[in-house]
Amino acid sequence: MFVFYFLVWVIFNGQITLEITVFGLVIAAGVYAFSCKFMGWSPAKDWFLLKKCGCLAFYAGILIVEIIKANMAVIPMIVSANTEPDPVIVKVRTKLQSKTARVLLANSITLTPGTITVSLEGDELTIHCLDRSFSDGIVDSSFEKALLKLEEGREKK
Repeated sequence: MFVFYFLVWVIFNGQITLEITVFGLVIAAGVYAFSCKFMGWSPAKDWFLLKKCGCLAFYAGILIVEIIKANMAVIPMIVSANTEPDPVIVKVRTKLQSKTARVLLANSITLTPGTITVSLEGDELTIHCLDRSFSDGIVDSSFEKALLKLEEGREKK
């Protein structure tokens, strides 16, 4: 997180000089200390995220592919005058343990065209699908599998 804060400082300044670098290091250290003390951040979380960067990148790739596939399924419904959607609301239970992973799953489902996560209560998601066929892949989705892999090794609280 310290490196992220420093990079944001450098990007906002638009140039790198000795003065900007020194001030950036001091300010990034101060903001990082604030984050650790008052926002529940810790160096252990930094190491966890660093170890999981590959999984996060893999998840981002899955998300992009699923968005493209969903677009290809929704576009014919929009363009065709004789296609009648069959909307449905489904309730799905997730195996994800952390609240962060559940929220990420809910937001990922909402990002894919044709589906909207209406609510997330505990481990149950209520999802509105534009067409009944869109609800087929929600249970045991690639999103959930990737997030389960990401959750492996997470620190217990």
